[in-house]
Amino acid sequence: MALSDVQIRSLKPADKLYKITDEKGLYLEVSPNGSKLWRYKYLYMGKNKRIALRRYPEVGLAEARRRRREARENLDNRVDPLANRKREKLIAVYQAANTFGDMAKEYLEKMVGDRRAETTISKAHWLLEQLKPIADQPITLLKPVDVLAALKRLEAHGKFETARRCRSFASGVFRYAVATGRGEADPTAMLRGALVVPRTTHHAALLEPKDVGELLRAIDAYSGHKVTRGQSVRN
Repeated sequence: MALSDVQIRSLKPADKLYKITDEKGLYLEVSPNGSKLWRYKYLYMGKNKRIALRRYPEVGLAEARRRRREARENLDNRVDPLANRKREKLIAVYQAANTFGDMAKEYLEKMVGDRRAETTISKAHWLLEQLKPIADQPITLLKPVDVLAALKRLEAHGKFETARRCRSFASGVFRYAVATGRGEADPTAMLRGALVVPRTTHHAALLEPKDVGELLRAIDAYSGHKVTRGQSVRN
């Protein structure tokens, strides 16, 4: 006979653990300390198995039945619900251990191993700091819109060139993650054209040989401070 919320709330603990059945393999275990745990009992490959569906009242009757339906759907697809649960936990642990920040640090270590210039590595560390909003996110879950939000935050402060450089750095991190089997794609590839292009400021230049000669003569005739003239102070 199916359970009701009223029945569940009225269940009292006993000296020993006991269970009360709902239907279709779902039941509730009541411990001597008063805790109530949902479980689902099923048959897979000729073996009796059971899977915990969390505690009551954290998971109510309706939610417990929904989780039981999901487990039964797995069985219909010849998937062991318990094995699937373990797989999902492993995936969650794997994703939590492979954040964008983690991958970026490995990528920076590779840059050191590749003997990239110190200034380049220092600049890359600074770019990672600018991408702090996405540093703690699992790299496989980051979407183009997540990266774009972090870059638009920089643009909002007028840092247009920084945003473009951060996109390029992030792209390197995502491609490194894919190459090492811990990423699926480079979401920054979808952001080309989405960022503001910094305006280039052109400065005056001497193009005629005559003008260059006059500049050199003027420098040679300059009688200012020795440091400004490029001479040793000791002279």
